[in-house]
Amino acid sequence: MLRELSIHNLAVIENVSVTFHPGFHVLTGETGAGKSIVIDALTLTAGGRGSAEMIRHGCDRSIIEAVFDLPRQHPVWETLQRLGIEADSEETLLIRRELLTHGKSSARINGQSVTLTMLREVGEHLVNIHGQHEHQSLLRTEKHLEWLDLFAGEEIQQKKSEYRTLFQQYQAIHKERRELDEKSRQGMQMLDLYRYQLEEIAAARLKAGEDESLADERRKLAHAEKLADSVTEAYDLLYGAKGLAALSRALSKLQDIVKVDPVILQPLVEQLQSAYYGVEDSAFQLRDYKEGIEFNPARLAQIEQRLDVIHGLKRKYGETVEDILAYQARIKAETDQLDNRDELLKELTLREEALLSELQTRASNLTEIRKSASRDLSRQIEQELAHLQMDRSQFEVKLGSAALTSSGADTAEFVLSTNPGEPPKPLAKIASGGEMSRVMLALKAIFAQIDEIPVLVFDEVDTGVSGRAAQAIAEKLSLLSRHCQVFAITHLPQVACMADHQYEIYKQVTSQDRTQTSVTELADSQRVEELARMLGGVEVTEKTRHHAQEMLSLAQQQKNA
Repeated sequence: MLRELSIHNLAVIENVSVTFHPGFHVLTGETGAGKSIVIDALTLTAGGRGSAEMIRHGCDRSIIEAVFDLPRQHPVWETLQRLGIEADSEETLLIRRELLTHGKSSARINGQSVTLTMLREVGEHLVNIHGQHEHQSLLRTEKHLEWLDLFAGEEIQQKKSEYRTLFQQYQAIHKERRELDEKSRQGMQMLDLYRYQLEEIAAARLKAGEDESLADERRKLAHAEKLADSVTEAYDLLYGAKGLAALSRALSKLQDIVKVDPVILQPLVEQLQSAYYGVEDSAFQLRDYKEGIEFNPARLAQIEQRLDVIHGLKRKYGETVEDILAYQARIKAETDQLDNRDELLKELTLREEALLSELQTRASNLTEIRKSASRDLSRQIEQELAHLQMDRSQFEVKLGSAALTSSGADTAEFVLSTNPGEPPKPLAKIASGGEMSRVMLALKAIFAQIDEIPVLVFDEVDTGVSGRAAQAIAEKLSLLSRHCQVFAITHLPQVACMADHQYEIYKQVTSQDRTQTSVTELADSQRVEELARMLGGVEVTEKTRHHAQEMLSLAQQQKNA
């Protein structure tokens, strides 16, 4: 459940902190007082999009915090773990959303920064908000099949998962067969060219990295004479009278006098010895290198010829030998595919047909489950509608056939008849606003126990209804609150009196000539005054107060019953 909601600098709300309870809550107040702002704040904590325009004028940021108290087995804990968010199911869950004037926003769950996508995924498990215009989603027939499958529950979810895996395989095979068929028609014209190119590349007998090693060898052969002259001169200098011989004489002189001043001279002797051995080793390496220098004009010409062949292939097939070999492998695969196209097409066609047959069987199984679920859903919705003063309505989930999709071969549409003797028709053609609200409430009542969302919010769900229908909606919301926490914005006293907790939202002008909205939880006597206002309008009389008190008493009796 939602334990607490704190709002700072959001629209006309400066600073509000409200504590909530289990059960049915109503938010009441004059039109324009800011009731929807509270719902907007809750929407933001559930991952809704915000904007800088929502920040209170003159402030640099808006902060909304929501504290949830959830049972250990609630699915949100698994989602948090999967997202890498540290959370203890023994503690409360804190969500913080911050809007900044430059248009950016940030979100935190239990102090950890999260993206808006992550927050939205968590929020889907916490809050379900039915706005004034959400009944329009009932008119989107593409959503009806999703609702039906959600109602069918585990019975269909596993089979849908298996079906979708098979459908993805079918799509991949279908795409491969189609591409092979198209490529074959174009590729037959390229087959001769591919074969010529394969022969040309194969004749060169290329090896990866060959061009680099040949270029290195060519460079050495081309400069062999210069290498030999320079290395010989360097060796002579190091090994001659001014090289090792001079070092040896200097070392001998120092060794003769090292005992005179060992502190200074001994380190110098050691350095010279190290230098002597290093120079000697370098000289020997230069000698060995000089002996290995190759003078081979024939080999140089051979390398030049080989590099010309490789360069010619590079101009045609790739910038490097590796690119040429990769191109060779690709056209070899395409050539093999073209050579064996008939066999491959036959094999792919057989696999595609087998998968299609299996898909149709599995789609039929999904259809049977949906038929059973549609009957149960229709019956339950009719029962709910009967409680909402639409007892003579006929509701039906109309299933139809369609081409195979990732969801099967079915379409679903909710149809309704509100007048006996009239056939059920699409909701858009027959349902009024009040009827649509009650159909949506019936759906919410059924799905509240399926999706395990702890907080349901109804923003003026009673729009377009009055009298006994309004009372029926109030009773349904009260019953619904036994399974989850329910919030409702309402202008109807019939709905407000059935609530377990009532909050007045009112607007006032401060001493600084600033408008701000406040939220107050009403005690029993205050509820009487607020209900009397809702009943009587501007002027509250003793009769309206008495009527309000009577409504509260009857509502309590109804809830107890």
